[in-house]
Amino acid sequence: MLTLEQLQVLLADLESDRIERTTSTSHTDKFAQAVCAFANDYPNHRQPGYLIVGVDDNGVPSGLSVTDQLLQNLGALRSDGNILPIPALSVAKFELKDGQVAVVEVKPSDLSPVRYKGQVWLRVGPRKAIASEQEERILMERRVAQARSFDALPCSEAELSDLNEELFLLGYRRRALSEDVIAANHRTLQQQLASLRFYDLRHHCPTHAGVLMFVPRPAHFLPGAYVQFLRLAGDNGTSEVIDTKAIHGDLASLLQTLDLLIDVNIRTRPVFVSTLREKTVSDYPKTAIRELLLNAVMHRSYQSNTPIRFYWYANHIQIDNAGGLYGEAAANFPERNDYRNPVIAEAMRSLGYVNRYGQGIQRAQKALRDNGNTPAQFEIDSQWFSVRIAARQDGDERERGAMLPHKK
Repeated sequence: MLTLEQLQVLLADLESDRIERTTSTSHTDKFAQAVCAFANDYPNHRQPGYLIVGVDDNGVPSGLSVTDQLLQNLGALRSDGNILPIPALSVAKFELKDGQVAVVEVKPSDLSPVRYKGQVWLRVGPRKAIASEQEERILMERRVAQARSFDALPCSEAELSDLNEELFLLGYRRRALSEDVIAANHRTLQQQLASLRFYDLRHHCPTHAGVLMFVPRPAHFLPGAYVQFLRLAGDNGTSEVIDTKAIHGDLASLLQTLDLLIDVNIRTRPVFVSTLREKTVSDYPKTAIRELLLNAVMHRSYQSNTPIRFYWYANHIQIDNAGGLYGEAAANFPERNDYRNPVIAEAMRSLGYVNRYGQGIQRAQKALRDNGNTPAQFEIDSQWFSVRIAARQDGDERERGAMLPHKK
């Protein structure tokens, strides 16, 4: 984050394509559009952009009192899922002679074009504007040289014909882009896919994310891109196998199958609350299992040939995943999160499987607590991420009933 002296220089300068000033504290759309535009860095400064809240167009403080709630609201622009891919930003409060200001520092994205609610915003001098097709193409071409995440890199073994076109045009595109953008579109299929980081125009092939999203069996190109499910009768790996499945498919189909699998395997039972009253409880809350599986799909290393292991024992569930903690999360789990696969994270948000980023572990732990389960336990090293979920245990013998199939 910039220093107080640097902030004073910015306030004294004219508003430019790296600075936006505002006296408003509640114009969320305006804030998000500015963050999106700074992340796209269309002038290619390769320097942060700054949204300064609490000053007028001349850089004069408006007398704003910066509250913790305002800082939280500004910080939430990163994780509310409306700006995709997730921008890198920080928020700070500054004390000036004539009042307080809040500053949002936004770093240029390596995965442009960045969209807010399906639209690409740019800075054109001191103004914001929606990108034209040519401007968006420039951002796409620039991204190829900057792409660092595996999911954004080209999959040279795959071709455009390997992708299911209908999955993209009739399914995903309608969720990811605004109706205005789709209606005004005159680009080729390759260009449309590339704008969402699913196709590499320079190498003329899908990206790894494109393969995961739109190839019916992505493990043909990425051998570990499936989920191995086992249901066992006992409490360890030598127990009798009740059911086994290798779950393949494009990302949307795989996630739908996992949802159904959880429904089928969760069991409920009657618990006596009093002599005359009983209630029905589940051995696991669906929300917790679902969140932890989504976390595995989103954050796993797709360079590994090992699938996600989803093992359901008699008294616990184990989810094992290739790839340890990534980036900032390595030293700050679970308080901070980072994304090994930002394109996949964006796709899961667009498909409706993620509402807010960085909240999955907390939601899972809360659901377990509310259901009467102990917290999930994590084992993490540089290569693996494993989570163990213990089944609900009822101490009172009166509360032990026959296990019943889960009813939707």
